[in-house]
Amino acid sequence: MENVKKIIVLLVGSVFLAIGLNLFLIPHGLMEGGALGISLIVHYVTGTKVGLTFLLISIPIFILTWFVYRPFFYNGIHGMLISALVIDLFAPIREITVALQFGPIASSAIGGVLIGIGTGIMLRLGISIGGTDLLAQLVAKVLKTNSGLIILLFDTIIVTVGSLTVPTVSIVLSLITVCSVGLTISVIVSWNVKVVRSTEIINRS
Repeated sequence: MENVKKIIVLLVGSVFLAIGLNLFLIPHGLMEGGALGISLIVHYVTGTKVGLTFLLISIPIFILTWFVYRPFFYNGIHGMLISALVIDLFAPIREITVALQFGPIASSAIGGVLIGIGTGIMLRLGISIGGTDLLAQLVAKVLKTNSGLIILLFDTIIVTVGSLTVPTVSIVLSLITVCSVGLTISVIVSWNVKVVRSTEIINRS
């Protein structure tokens, strides 16, 4: 039953991720952090499929995790493969953006929230989509530091490089996306913990 739940969450999370990217970020030339951000840079410059590029970027990282810390490999391999596939399968929905009439500012926030929801619900069940976030976890483990700080550093560098490489990319709007993703993930991942703690406090009083 637990495996069925994980499969459903993986599929639903990947759909949220794909909609956020294809319906809101890509049509407006917006950036994201991590390996997805690198994939977007490559897409904007060469037209290569985002999911395929994400897969190719993630493979070396997963090979590294296999030798360095295998639990990270097992937690991320399925998320990476499925999300990469779903991202490219949902590419045709980019045409709907014109009908929705969402501007770049709204799209940067909405797209970030959707990506955050997709990533967050997967993380709640221990599912990762890998990429540079996985690399950040490895670096943090070696340096014995907070993985969140390493992820933030990676994301900032990637968004900055994207804005310098692709003239149409707005660093301000892309940072809105990155912040929206991060905040949404934080809320979703910590939600149950906060509820449990609040209940314990009420029961004690």
